[in-house]
Amino acid sequence: MKKLVSVQIVLFLIVLLALPGLALSQKAPPKTKIRIGFSMSLTGIYAAGSESQINAYNLWSEEVNKKGGILVKDLNKRLPVELVYYDDKSQPDVAVRIYEKLITQDKVDLVFTPWGTSIHFAIAPLSERYKIPMVGTTASSVKLRELKGTYFWFITSSIPDRQMKALVELLKSLKDQVKTVAILYVQDLFPRENLQFLEPGLKEAGIQIVLSKDYPIGVKDLTSLLTEVKRKNPDAVICLTYPADCFLMTAQAKEVGVNPKLFLELVGPTIVGFHDKYGPATEGIIAMGHWSPKGNWPGAKTFFDNYKARWNKNPDYLDSSLSYMGCQIIEQAIERAGSLNKNKIRDVIASQEFSTINGPVKFTGIENLKTPGMWLQWQKGELEIVWPSDVATAKLLFPKPKWP
Repeated sequence: MKKLVSVQIVLFLIVLLALPGLALSQKAPPKTKIRIGFSMSLTGIYAAGSESQINAYNLWSEEVNKKGGILVKDLNKRLPVELVYYDDKSQPDVAVRIYEKLITQDKVDLVFTPWGTSIHFAIAPLSERYKIPMVGTTASSVKLRELKGTYFWFITSSIPDRQMKALVELLKSLKDQVKTVAILYVQDLFPRENLQFLEPGLKEAGIQIVLSKDYPIGVKDLTSLLTEVKRKNPDAVICLTYPADCFLMTAQAKEVGVNPKLFLELVGPTIVGFHDKYGPATEGIIAMGHWSPKGNWPGAKTFFDNYKARWNKNPDYLDSSLSYMGCQIIEQAIERAGSLNKNKIRDVIASQEFSTINGPVKFTGIENLKTPGMWLQWQKGELEIVWPSDVATAKLLFPKPKWP
């Protein structure tokens, strides 16, 4: 009996000692796809803006997979892309939990970013904590420059200080035809930041601000505010909007009869469905954006055509193009790094220039300084770049036609 027990113990020890060797000899399963995760405001106050972003992400992934995937040199093969995403309900705290889940539980290889500046701010610290590169798409804020991490960048040139400087230069180019301005702005981070640079810029240019008032996010009625604007009769009305209130602003400005020489809405007029809803009433409306399919950039027109064919609608000239650009940068970074190693990809993004549908992008610190601040305008059913003049696709339509 003692001998039997001794033999069993010896056999057990042999097996136990052999286990590490067995574990070492087992190879990890072969990599079959690149999993990219993100959150998106599918519901909530930001949902109106998110469709154009997620459509661009899906279009890009479908195009990549049609050509066999992204080439990963150290694996010596192309890998298809799988998108993994959840609804953040337009809530920054929900988005943070989603990204932590994507990184720690879902084990995604990389991440895309969500919709809107506020949610970008919430998730940005995670890039440094988990050492995972994030290319910010639909985010713009001067405060993003204060982020001390080295794994986060943002693409847009529509940074409030640069964007408002371009707007003031546009107004000054009109040679004293715009002497008075009314400003309306929604109570949120990005509009308030733009106001911070717009007001002193106008004062320095000698343009009088006859009214500057805010309104709450999720507002349901702007008629009293617009009636006050009408009484002031400014040459220009500048509305620092988001998509939802932009639609309300347009409808009620028309109803009230606010007819300035220049009518601008910050974020919203480029969105899917804006022209479909307002038709000829969009003529002359100016909006933030720095892309057009008519721009002299490789792939710009192809992206427009492919997006329209896939979704049966035009892309948003701001959010769709920015989102697609973010995809292009990640794709090029993977191929140049030759690896899915996050640190190698980070080094490529931080140091190299990328070809996009909006021209070359290169990050200085975390900011893209290659793309100038621009403004778009609705003309004959199309969005045209009207400022600055050296990249314009059409001349500024001024004064704005009266509402039809």
